[in-house]
Amino acid sequence: MRIIRKIMGGLLLLLLLLVGEVWLENYQREPKAELAVSIPKTREEFFFSIRPIPEIIPVRETADLPGAYDYRKEGRAPVVKNQQAMNNCWAFAGTSAMESTLLPQENVQFSTDHMTNCNSFALEPEEGGAYVMAVAYLAAWQGPVLEDQDPSGDGQSPEGLEEARQVLEVRFLDYKDYEAIKRTVFLYGGVESTIYMDFTQEGGSSVSYAPATYSYCYTGETEPNHDVLIIGWDDAYPADRFRNPPEGDGAFICQNSWGEGFGEQGIFYVSYYDTNIGSSTTAYIRVEDAGYFDGLYQSDLCGWTGQVGYNEEEAWFANVYTAQEAEELCAAGFYTTGPESTYELYVVPEFSDEESLNERMFAINGYLQYGGYHTVELPEDVRARLQPGQRFALVIRIKTQGAIYPIAVEYAQEEGTKGNVTLEDGESYISDKGKLWSRTEEECESNVCLKAYVKR
Repeated sequence: MRIIRKIMGGLLLLLLLLVGEVWLENYQREPKAELAVSIPKTREEFFFSIRPIPEIIPVRETADLPGAYDYRKEGRAPVVKNQQAMNNCWAFAGTSAMESTLLPQENVQFSTDHMTNCNSFALEPEEGGAYVMAVAYLAAWQGPVLEDQDPSGDGQSPEGLEEARQVLEVRFLDYKDYEAIKRTVFLYGGVESTIYMDFTQEGGSSVSYAPATYSYCYTGETEPNHDVLIIGWDDAYPADRFRNPPEGDGAFICQNSWGEGFGEQGIFYVSYYDTNIGSSTTAYIRVEDAGYFDGLYQSDLCGWTGQVGYNEEEAWFANVYTAQEAEELCAAGFYTTGPESTYELYVVPEFSDEESLNERMFAINGYLQYGGYHTVELPEDVRARLQPGQRFALVIRIKTQGAIYPIAVEYAQEEGTKGNVTLEDGESYISDKGKLWSRTEEECESNVCLKAYVKR
């Protein structure tokens, strides 16, 4: 019996030592400042907090593409517009891209003046612009408005106009990814692309444009200065139709904003071998009716103008909001800064301080094949019910293949596309591991690009 007791006593001592070693190891690995314990307060919160995180299985978009495709033959070509002397081709291409997404089911026209005059960027119309301005304006629900509400060309825009649609998904295609461009045109809508035009307006002199065949191919090194809309393609478009024949056949069918007097009633062909076609592209692939969501919380009216991160593909970011009414948190809107991204979306229904971010509740995860702006709707059973004055937060874990700064932020740039960035309108946080958090307004003078959509 003594031997058995000694053996049992030894085993008990060994067990206690092992438990102590495990506790000590974990304690040393995870400092107290990084630990957080979430204690659900209600049955609903308990179910919400233990929601399993499923494995993300990437499903990539496919389509059986023909050798040639033309919106004019499919009833999907938007109305050709004329920017005249205005330096806002980016707005003409942007509004036309949205219109093409709605065709042929809906035939509407959106105001280019309103997009030009009513965005949050500190640029005068004559200074030009870029697609990022259009995306920010649309994602912020500053527009679009209908053309008959704000007719284009007079440079004026009435105050108080409400958005006619809600743009919820914007796609940024990878550099010269021609297959993705064609697939997007075929499945969704026209693709806005920057190019370099070596002449301005109809009838100008050009060494790259052949008026007889409406064909264009620039092969120099000058940066883009114009935006057009890709509405189709022809893989067999002959190289000998260009003024300076490129090394192979093939052209994108593009709609310009110089009126029907240019090209083939406003349409021309840009060679696959053009230096800039397809290098910077945008498409609006989800456009819903106004009222799809009732409210939008945001602090990034200028959208994605900078990036932050930790020299790694993965990072965490969060935004805090205060509910204005009794409402239901339904969706999150955020950017991916490159293709091949995965995300996890969490909700913090009751936010008090940054430690609250570690009490987050998993809602949904997924895979995003393309960079761009995305709206992710929460499953019905995890939508938080909010009361007036309730502070809440959205938290996202993002991983973007090949990225070192995967978080999109609104940053006040000194040069280029300047914006009216205000740091007092939000409360944003970033983290490398989702444990210790930093305020972006203080650390990098920026707002995280993360919006919250609600229904009332």
